[in-house]
Amino acid sequence: MSQQVRFAPEASAELEEAARWYEQRHTGLGLAFLAAVDLTVESVVRWPGAGSSTEGLPADLVVRRIRIGRFPYYVAYLVTEEQIHILAIAHDRRRPIYWSSRVDP
Repeated sequence: MSQQVRFAPEASAELEEAARWYEQRHTGLGLAFLAAVDLTVESVVRWPGAGSSTEGLPADLVVRRIRIGRFPYYVAYLVTEEQIHILAIAHDRRRPIYWSSRVDP
């Protein structure tokens, strides 16, 4: 049985904002971004330990990140016994770990 996925409200907002931005640039690109995020989250559900550990956080919090194919974004997530917490849909080159306050130890 796979774990339940829960998006932080901020991560949902980031997802919508990025998809809207891509869609404004080229029709259909926003949908392609959403599809790539879906594939990435499905991968996380299937293999939760596959993402790389995120540096700069307390050692007891294993927050992982996995790149979103085709786009310069990644999914930051925390796996607990109950859920997979999607903490951020973050751009690769902007404000490293700005989302760290979303981790609820």
